Amino acid sequence: MRTPVAKYGGVRERASAQMTRAQALRLKRLAEEAYQPGQYAGDLSFEEAERRIQALEAEIALADSF
Repeated sequence: MRTPVAKYGGVRERASAQMTRAQALRLKRLAEEAYQPGQYAGDLSFEEAERRIQALEAEIALADSF
């Protein structure tokens, strides 16, 4: 008996909800560079990871301008 994928949410919906491996690596590196390791968490959503990446990039750029 096959269980429909839609019952548990499609693969695309579940995969897009989680941050990607590339995001995880970038976020971890940026968090360490900004001395804010608490910004990294392995269970972030795609959107939250993107928001944190942008915030850390802006903070690092601002710090580099001084």
